[in-house]
Amino acid sequence: MDAQQIVKYKEQLGKIGASLVSQGMKVGLGSGSTAACVIRSLGKRWQEEGLRFEGVPSSIASAKLAESYGIELTTLGECPELDIAIDGADEVTHQGLQLIKGLGGALLREKIVRYAAKKFVIVVDERKLVDKLGEHTPVPVEVTPFGWEATMKHLEKIGASIKVRVKNDHPDFFLTDGGNMILDCDFGIIDDPVRLEKDIISIAGVIESGLFINCTDEALVAGYNGVQHLYK
Repeated sequence: MDAQQIVKYKEQLGKIGASLVSQGMKVGLGSGSTAACVIRSLGKRWQEEGLRFEGVPSSIASAKLAESYGIELTTLGECPELDIAIDGADEVTHQGLQLIKGLGGALLREKIVRYAAKKFVIVVDERKLVDKLGEHTPVPVEVTPFGWEATMKHLEKIGASIKVRVKNDHPDFFLTDGGNMILDCDFGIIDDPVRLEKDIISIAGVIESGLFINCTDEALVAGYNGVQHLYK
């Protein structure tokens, strides 16, 4: 799959994802390049069709993109229950729609937005489909900067091979919108993601993991044969 095809697929997903939003909805806006295509398509509908909804962004970048189209934003404090959240993913299992998310660094806010939504829809191209999680992607784990070294050692004890995430082409640590660090944890093929998620979260210093388990209602998957809909 070349870069031009990937762009085409993401644009398709953006339009279809945006079509799921109707007048007056409360919408969780995801983060990352594919979610950005959804936001752009929603922005066009906002400007050209007069679509009006309230958006809750899961990252500063998504907020800025939505605001550039004039989309009305709110917070979970003002709007604690959302009709739908639409987001991307880094891996999606064919069966069960289990996810790894967080390569963009917004996993904590993405998960908070997801659990505020009645319906959670994932938009991905077919490269992201896997039989089991961990085939291509490490599990991002968001940790507090205080004592992160100790947290990392405990993650290693449960089987992780870890890289501390740094800024692109820079030795400084990558920090999330909330000021936390990301440890990219390679567990290999994950046979029991439910147990692994519990094991990760039980470690002191861990704020959230990039495992999104049993929480996806629908996945839109773009590929050579068009866009297919997968359901939980």
